[in-house]
Amino acid sequence: MDTVSHRRTRAHLDWQLLAVSYALALFGIINIAIASFDPDKGTNLSLLNYIVNSNSASWQSIFTLVSLIVVFVVVAIPLDFYKARARLIYYAVLGLLLVTLAAATAVSGINAWLKVGWGRTIQPCEFAKLSILLMLARELSASDKPMGTFREFMRISMLFGIPAVVTLAQGETGTVIVMGFMFMVMIFFSGADIRIFLFLLSVVLAAVGVFFGYALLSNSTDYRVLRILSFLDPQKYYNSAGYQILYSQMSIGSGGLRGIGMFVVGSISQLDFVPEDHTDFIFSSLGEAFGFIGCCVVIGLYLYLLIRLLWLARFTQDKFGQLIIIGVMAMLFLHFFENIAMCVGLMPITGIPLPFISYGGSNFMTNIVGISLAVNAVKSRTSSNRVIFQEAPRKRKRHRRLRKQEA
Repeated sequence: MDTVSHRRTRAHLDWQLLAVSYALALFGIINIAIASFDPDKGTNLSLLNYIVNSNSASWQSIFTLVSLIVVFVVVAIPLDFYKARARLIYYAVLGLLLVTLAAATAVSGINAWLKVGWGRTIQPCEFAKLSILLMLARELSASDKPMGTFREFMRISMLFGIPAVVTLAQGETGTVIVMGFMFMVMIFFSGADIRIFLFLLSVVLAAVGVFFGYALLSNSTDYRVLRILSFLDPQKYYNSAGYQILYSQMSIGSGGLRGIGMFVVGSISQLDFVPEDHTDFIFSSLGEAFGFIGCCVVIGLYLYLLIRLLWLARFTQDKFGQLIIIGVMAMLFLHFFENIAMCVGLMPITGIPLPFISYGGSNFMTNIVGISLAVNAVKSRTSSNRVIFQEAPRKRKRHRRLRKQEA
């Protein structure tokens, strides 16, 4: 292989992934401060004072600083450690999911948050995405053609199915969708028989069709059904489930090309017309403040991050590490795509936050640990590739000598 191929597959610390992730995180802190801006605490302040005056932005800043330590620890631990202990991590998080289901207090029909003291909560279903990722990467990398038997198919499917059912029982439909998408993408890239992937895809599409049909034909008042109906006709549900979609579109549209600016008194964001505009619907605040240009910059950073992950996976020889990178890419892609799509009314509301930008410690730490695992996979590339690359020129010289002798 040539020098270019050697450079692409070499083990290295990929700072680009971390740089883009933290650029989005810093931009997220600013947007959280904008979304939670309270003019009673002062105007014409410095950016730092606006952040300090916002409880949510202050906590997000703390999460970001603490995450630097998390990144160092996750990247420093050998990748084989995670492979060897994937099962332990999986069952520990599954136990935490069950405790949350039994002990958590429901909020808006969702009981996914577990109190940990100091007035703070954690969301174990976020960590479940990482545990599923590690366990699937371990099992799917064990053979060149995984899920080759019915028993193996069922065993690997249950690795996703059990935590997904518990998470669905908590009311976190959006997180289950992310888990399912990760599962499908990792199977596709694992080398499994394409017929297995197509079968699972048909099951998913059938389930989606059944749910949409149920939503259209039933008179249920379940919030998940109302989200589907409001997506199809938001004006009809203006005073209920459609309210959030309509005002989100209005907020993004009011930003125009360049945006109205940060910390504007009387803005849609400041007046809290869009519920949860510092968490799930932060893209509406971003669009209002920074306009079409700002939205394009953020989307561009996400696309670069996703393409970079796909590129790194392409040149990672170790299958376990490769599947980790693929799983992280799938997780971030669905979050990014679904969040922005639901904010502009192209997808139903699912409660999926915008990676690195939405407020929330559990989701932020999950995303940064995912990026750290991808960095670790690239850093842990085996040296066997280097031996092959070093031997290749010698082989070419030997072949040339043999051809000359034959001539």
